[in-house]
Amino acid sequence: MKTIEEQFQKLGVVPVVVLEDKKDAIPLAKALSEGGLPCAEVTFRTDAAAESIRLISETYPDMLVGAGTVLTTEQVDLAVKSGAKFIVSPGFDPEIVDYCLKKNIPVFPGCISPSEVAQAVKRGLKVVKFFPAEQAGGIAMIKAMAAPYQNLKFMPTGGINTGNLKNYLSCDKILCCGGSWMVKGDMIRNGEFDQIQVMVKEAKELADEIRFN
Repeated sequence: MKTIEEQFQKLGVVPVVVLEDKKDAIPLAKALSEGGLPCAEVTFRTDAAAESIRLISETYPDMLVGAGTVLTTEQVDLAVKSGAKFIVSPGFDPEIVDYCLKKNIPVFPGCISPSEVAQAVKRGLKVVKFFPAEQAGGIAMIKAMAAPYQNLKFMPTGGINTGNLKNYLSCDKILCCGGSWMVKGDMIRNGEFDQIQVMVKEAKELADEIRFN
């Protein structure tokens, strides 16, 4: 069984998904899986998030599904109960991180400063999120900040697309990139799952080309 970090590394791209209606959960999961990215970070910004995670987890048990934008320990419990295999928080919240570590729940907190990175390293974390990536200085900021922390990897999310994916994935400090360009909210709302599958396939092929060629 590969670790979640190993699965992220192989995927290269993690779709960051906002689901406003649980009815879209399974068609989206199908599009992601058949497009070659059987993974989703379902953001906890909507009331449908927990139920969507449950539906995806039950229908596609091998899919790597987690909860993003987690802001409280109560949301951690709800997400895990629903089937989330990992937790992502937008910033470094010591309470959430410590809670997840205590319960052996994989957690990837957002870190955009050396102080936050230091807190993560102190707790034994090997991977952190970098959000919002482009607005916080992009790959140049990650390289500069990562230099003192040799064993730490980053998952940049925010403003990443096909145009700048290579900038990130070409760097050995990047585990994978989070992205929503292939799973935009209006495409999900409009039921454009065939188009999502096409864009997911393109994203996976691009990631593989950058990483393995």
